[in-house]
Amino acid sequence: MSLLHVTVGELLEEQVKLYPEHEAVVYPELKLRKTYQEFNKEVNQAAKGLMALGVGKGEHVAIWSDNKPEWLTTQFATGKMGAVLVTVNTNYQASELQYLLEQSEATTLIMAENYKGTSYIEVLKSICPELEEAAPGNLQSKALPKLKNIIILGNTNYPFAYSWRDIMDAGKEISDQDLWERKTILEEHEVINMQYTSGTTGFPKGVMLTHHNIVNNGKQIADCMKLTEADRLCIPVPFFHCFGCVLGVLAAVSKGTTMVLVEQFHPEKVLAAVAQERCTALHGVPTMFIAELNHPNFEQYDLSSLRTGIMSGSPCPMEVMTKVMEKMGAEEITIAYGQTEASPVITQTKTDDPIELRVSTVGTPHPNVEVKIVIPGTSEEQERGVPGELLTRGYHVMKGYYNNPEATELAIDEDGWLHTGDLALMRLDGYLEITGRMKDMIIRGGENIYPREIEEFLYQHPDVLDVQIVGIPDKKYGEEIMAWIIPKENSQVSEADIRSFCEGNISWHKIPKYIAFVDKYPMTASGKIQKYRLKEMAIQKLNE
Repeated sequence: MSLLHVTVGELLEEQVKLYPEHEAVVYPELKLRKTYQEFNKEVNQAAKGLMALGVGKGEHVAIWSDNKPEWLTTQFATGKMGAVLVTVNTNYQASELQYLLEQSEATTLIMAENYKGTSYIEVLKSICPELEEAAPGNLQSKALPKLKNIIILGNTNYPFAYSWRDIMDAGKEISDQDLWERKTILEEHEVINMQYTSGTTGFPKGVMLTHHNIVNNGKQIADCMKLTEADRLCIPVPFFHCFGCVLGVLAAVSKGTTMVLVEQFHPEKVLAAVAQERCTALHGVPTMFIAELNHPNFEQYDLSSLRTGIMSGSPCPMEVMTKVMEKMGAEEITIAYGQTEASPVITQTKTDDPIELRVSTVGTPHPNVEVKIVIPGTSEEQERGVPGELLTRGYHVMKGYYNNPEATELAIDEDGWLHTGDLALMRLDGYLEITGRMKDMIIRGGENIYPREIEEFLYQHPDVLDVQIVGIPDKKYGEEIMAWIIPKENSQVSEADIRSFCEGNISWHKIPKYIAFVDKYPMTASGKIQKYRLKEMAIQKLNE
């Protein structure tokens, strides 16, 4: 299949030519609707506004906000005027924000006023006390010497920052010709997007992605879902993560699909948006789908329009997948697997794959994507059906980690293979199964144990809503197994119930030695469960 050779901005412009009057953006809560033509006009104005501010091609513009309309506009505006969009996790606090802005060398920060009770303004002031005295566009901070421009989204004006309206007004000073000239010097293999890996080990690293990486990945994701301009895709996953801005936004725009957006995830808001806007597709991580399915008002919403979507972000329990297909009606839902360093999707199931393949595998590699399974720590290929480390190569592999050649060299070998650190097996039919992270694999008394296998088994227990398996240090066996379980509402399930459910059904050495019941897991803002935190909590619990 041939690859597209366009920039992010050109991808949008192609759809404007094809479907000018077709709805592009819908925010049901904000009562906001824009056609492709209207949205493009706004994008051009914002692109010119950033140019008026003096933002040059290749400069780094960070954005720290939930899924606001301006986030979407900025994604394409930077795509047209050539600034690199640096996405910031909405849950970041002072030290994390300072690290990211410093490491990325961002010159501009576009930010919301607050998010879930955290005042972003106060967080920024704690890093840059000079903010109080600064004039817009002239921040002189000791901590962040590169940062000059602060742009604040919202209806209030701050003396030290530009408002979004200021940027849109400034765009009037730049001619369409100037923007056209800027667009013509952009090149598809230039970096346009930088995302920071969630940093489960060490400091987060800035993944450099090009127009070519993310435009093509978005299109291939859409192909797997059979998206067209007739589809309406509900995107409740955060934009700052590849799931939102590539699997959601770029996949939709590559086909002229309508995007139905939710600023912050709330299960009932998602159900309402799908029902009201007759969405045909819905994205989410497993925990989001679990919350939607178990919402007390679930039955009140007509989800009969749903056809497809993507469940991704963490291993997808078979039980949940089946319910999404049967109870939500998304019979053609797909599973996608990948990581930020791969733009992000490497493999995906297709809408017409048999149900057993869609619930038990992560599909086959996308076109133009190579995958091989090797014996961990070597370049020797593993035989089919045997787990090893998944390596991938192709158009989708990142340029590297920003200002971190050592980490880049560890991740991408001299033959261009990206080492994912994930354990997988290639079945005889060419479909892949992810068996875990290399660092999540539990080695108990010399036996390799894959948490995923035990999790899938325990999901079948009628009282288990969610389960996570971690390995914890043990003097005798090296590691022991611990199960963290979220029970279903009003359930009286006990440790003994779980153990007797396991006995005779899974090997004795796979039965968790420790079991704890909780009501939620520590999560990243993109909905990934932080297993390393569960491990830390387990060790602390045992020490007590």
